[in-house]
Amino acid sequence: MIKTILHYVDGQATEGGEEIIAQWREVPESRLWLDIEGEVTGDIAVLLEELGCDPLSITDSSRVRHPPKIERFQNNTFLLFRGISRLDKDLELVPQQIGIWVGEGLLISVHRGHSVSIEHFWEQALLKPVLEEPGRLALRLIHYSCGRYLETMLEFEERLAALEDGLLAGISEANMKELVAYRSRLRKLRRIFNYHQVLAESIWRQGSPYLGQGDDQLSHIRRDVYDRCERLYSLCSMYYELCSDLVEGHISLSSHNLNQTMKVLTIISAIFVPMTFMAGIYGMNFEHMPELGWRYAYFGLLGLMALMAVSMLLIFRKVKWL
Repeated sequence: MIKTILHYVDGQATEGGEEIIAQWREVPESRLWLDIEGEVTGDIAVLLEELGCDPLSITDSSRVRHPPKIERFQNNTFLLFRGISRLDKDLELVPQQIGIWVGEGLLISVHRGHSVSIEHFWEQALLKPVLEEPGRLALRLIHYSCGRYLETMLEFEERLAALEDGLLAGISEANMKELVAYRSRLRKLRRIFNYHQVLAESIWRQGSPYLGQGDDQLSHIRRDVYDRCERLYSLCSMYYELCSDLVEGHISLSSHNLNQTMKVLTIISAIFVPMTFMAGIYGMNFEHMPELGWRYAYFGLLGLMALMAVSMLLIFRKVKWL
């Protein structure tokens, strides 16, 4: 689906389809936002090439998965970043890849499915002249998308804190599985945020003729985009390390508890093995066992067993096993 918004110099806006492109070409200093939702077909690829988009960047934008990046061309700047189709409180992410071309008086956005970020600014573009600077709008799109990531990450912090507090109280196996799942999802998010951080740093430090360069009017929003991406990567890395520490801590506590249990069982075995040995000897049915004829042999053997048990308990206490 192709939809367009055309902003005239007097601030008026017109919404339509592909036919608006011809009006944009005829009106100098007008601003056009062309949004393409769905698969990039051959006809759409031809249209994008006519508007000055590089064929390789068109191919990158049509792929299901491609690392976020920035490419600078003579007529435009191409941005590819990973937006959000769905990201719930359990960090289950369904990404939405968005390709953006920023040119002189032109902004083109391409995405396969519904994009909340595009819809958010599309409604604004119909009410006020946000297309006066296509570069600013492109940066705001990335800034808004990263903000949605950030909101979910900050909400997740409370859940992670609850799991951390419950570690010493003994978390359940269900919580353990939950932590392992979180660690896996955070690893994927960290990879995405790392790409975004590199992208944002390139935008901030190098910029482009269409996104601004140096200390210009767009320098502040470029820095904000970088700060947000850098914070996302830092938070995700910290949460990933916390999840890893909690998993390792749970394993260490489980191993410690198992060692304590094994120590108790070992002490019991060490005490009763000699008694079992003595009982086994005097339980044999041999005729010539002089001790069996002694009147107090039974009580003497019980006393010897008790003495051995007490002695071993004292030895274990001395070596601090008890």
